[in-house]
Amino acid sequence: MSGALLVVGDVVTDVVARHREPLAPATDTAAEIRTLPGGAGANAACWAARSGCADVRMLGRVGTEGADWHEERLRRAGVRPLLVRDPDAPTATVVALVDADAERTFLTDSGAALRLAPGDWSPTLLEGVGHLHLSGYLFFAGTSRETARLALATARARGVPVSVDPASAGFAAAVGVDTFLAAVEGADLLLPNAAEASLLTGLSDPAAAGAALSRRFPLVAVTLGAAGALVAVSGRVVSRVTAPAVPAVDSTGAGDAFTGAFLAARLSGAGPTTAAEAGCRAGAAAVAVLGGRPPTG
Repeated sequence: MSGALLVVGDVVTDVVARHREPLAPATDTAAEIRTLPGGAGANAACWAARSGCADVRMLGRVGTEGADWHEERLRRAGVRPLLVRDPDAPTATVVALVDADAERTFLTDSGAALRLAPGDWSPTLLEGVGHLHLSGYLFFAGTSRETARLALATARARGVPVSVDPASAGFAAAVGVDTFLAAVEGADLLLPNAAEASLLTGLSDPAAAGAALSRRFPLVAVTLGAAGALVAVSGRVVSRVTAPAVPAVDSTGAGDAFTGAFLAARLSGAGPTTAAEAGCRAGAAAVAVLGGRPPTG
């Protein structure tokens, strides 16, 4: 593969609250709180740029109140923003509660993100693009799902490979596994974590789940957190990759980092295993910092 990477998905304002003690109901819990740019799609785009992809573009819908800030943050990360400004809905916001083990729990207000409409899409967005990546969050609402399906169909008609990150086991379960799988039909690459792979197949073992998914999608890379990742092709696991051991600060965005680095490596000509190794290195770097984006200085 060669050419630009176009990411279509969510741009989010993250409010990250890192608390070292368990939450104390009905009273105060001390926390380190930061407002940061986020979103699974936007995070992946930024990590792709950090991983060496020279031309990364990000299409998403944001509220007018946060558009300038998000555009500036994307540019600073090396990503070309293609943001649609929504005058009637706020930018998506996520409150991320991060505990002492760096595990996170999300409270999500999707706002403008899932209002990305077919009119926001144009085939001209694929000019010079070598790969299209779709954030799974788009598939969890009717309007954005229609837009994602339109983008996927346009890319396939032009011979542009497409990847999908399922993004959220909770939201995928809510919309329905069959609905989700039907919507992403035709993708060339699926990038689930272990919980998402299990949900989509009904199989608890990540290797079995990855193998099963690879009978439906040509290439599957399943992230396993600190245990690394596995790659499956044509119904079997072809490689397992370990992740570097690092002190964990915040696991927010680790999967997005894997996705961005994996796609950057594939666009540079790397095979799936080498791409997964790059993804695991980026994922390890992501858990060592607060928030879901690479540091930009």
